Amino acid sequence: MTNQKIFDLLKLHASLLELHGENNFKVRSYHTAVFNMETLAESLADMSLKELQGLEGVGKAIATKIDDINQTGTFKQLEEFRAKTPEGVIEMMEIDGLGIKKIKVIWEELQIESLDALLLACETDQLSQVKGFGQKTQENIRQALLYRKANASRLHYAKAEIMANQLEAYLKEQNLSGQFQIVGQIRRKFNVVDEVQLVASTPHDELFTTLNGCEFLEPNTKASGLFAWRGKFKDSPLKVEARLCAADDFAGEVFIHSASPGHLTYAEAGMPTLFQIAQKDKLATEEAIYQKAQLAYVVPEMREGDFELELAKKNELPTLLETADIKGILHAHSTYSDGKNTLEEMAVAVRDAGYEYLGITDHSQSAFYANGLPVGRVLDQLKEIDELNAKLAPFKIFKGMESDIIADGGLDYDDDILAKFDFIIASVHSGLKMSEEKATTRLIKAVENPYTTMLGHPTGRILLRREGYPVNHEKVIDACAANDVMIEINASPWRLDIDWQWVHYALKKGVKLSINPDSHEVGTIGEVYYGVCVGRKGGLTKEMTLNTLGADAIGQFFEERKKKKGI
Repeated sequence: MTNQKIFDLLKLHASLLELHGENNFKVRSYHTAVFNMETLAESLADMSLKELQGLEGVGKAIATKIDDINQTGTFKQLEEFRAKTPEGVIEMMEIDGLGIKKIKVIWEELQIESLDALLLACETDQLSQVKGFGQKTQENIRQALLYRKANASRLHYAKAEIMANQLEAYLKEQNLSGQFQIVGQIRRKFNVVDEVQLVASTPHDELFTTLNGCEFLEPNTKASGLFAWRGKFKDSPLKVEARLCAADDFAGEVFIHSASPGHLTYAEAGMPTLFQIAQKDKLATEEAIYQKAQLAYVVPEMREGDFELELAKKNELPTLLETADIKGILHAHSTYSDGKNTLEEMAVAVRDAGYEYLGITDHSQSAFYANGLPVGRVLDQLKEIDELNAKLAPFKIFKGMESDIIADGGLDYDDDILAKFDFIIASVHSGLKMSEEKATTRLIKAVENPYTTMLGHPTGRILLRREGYPVNHEKVIDACAANDVMIEINASPWRLDIDWQWVHYALKKGVKLSINPDSHEVGTIGEVYYGVCVGRKGGLTKEMTLNTLGADAIGQFFEERKKKKGI
């Protein structure tokens, strides 16, 4: 049982207490306990009841419930409240924009107990008639419900890749005859995934028996057929499809299921398409397919039918960024704001992961919801950074800040404080309901601020949970190019923002990108990998990635940029 799962259960209990009208003091006690424990590096699952009781803000009652979770996975009071709350009402707690007070009204006044019924109430204009809602709130809830519904069967790439790797390992252990290859959305590195697909030249009965016997798969006999086994992962919506082919068709089928339609239909004048070559010519490798089409080899993640084809035709495809090219971490949080590890713990973890530097970027003062730093704590942190740099040298901690872009596009401190940082990431975290014009204007004003070094997660999206605010990407990227501002690829699997579809445009405009894990704990530093996947889909190279610079080079870069900006 991870700390996060324990926190989730405690927060669910607090929400249910509030929903059922329990006193506010009891509700707040759970939120306070979780807030105090979120910075713990130790595992709650390894603590005794006595140790749990000794934690700040955790009394005997909550400690006992954590101990029960460690023993049984839940606790009695939570299950009692769950039993008297419809599952659909609990699901409403995951809808963006729906607080407990509104959910209570929806349940008690409208007698709505499911998400489908809530969507119907929105679409028949019932919800707007209830006091405290109105047309705008109703539409926001409707859009959030539709977004959730559209993504109900999808997983983040990070989670789906783990499951695909599990399946691949299982099949390798079975020593199948013939060949097999994971293809489709996983091989093309989609942001979100609803199916793990593979191609196999294994005989039908052997493959079907092997997949039917897999303990973590659930066959779908009705959907399967002569040329494909279909099913899903147990306890997950993630589908699985295994397509059969003859041995001499293997490379062609792998290729066909590892590229977009736009890529497959490419052809030079008078020549067959890539699809036709792959399907008919029975070539031994994907490289041979490209050679027959007179194109350079394109890696699977770039096969989107876009700019890559023209580059392949000219043999000008770039050498793509590799995870090993990243020399440092430039977006991370500590216990100074909403991180779970201390500044020193984050620095040591980044160093031990093989990086040369950490750019710490805790939240700024307006981010009260994330324990943002008032000026006094900024000065405390800057002092600690100096001390740690002396202690950890040659490892380097750069003085950064993730400054909120406030409503008018300004940054979150006065210039004299902003000048103390080596670099600033400017990001929007609040006031997300904006028109495209307002959002674009807000971002561009922040980009034009001389203290802004980098634009953070430009659309504010949370994949599978909420859409980002609308942005005119071209205008924002053009502004970054004009003001020598970098753009991050936020590597958190929940964000992956800026989207890969805009990476190539940024590169054309000469805008460098930075692969930033946005780590709030030491365990997510490795999420750099997912940002690299996004960059590679858009053609990102080592040379156009800011944090491929070593510690000395990037330090010099920050200094020279500040001088150039008159800081």
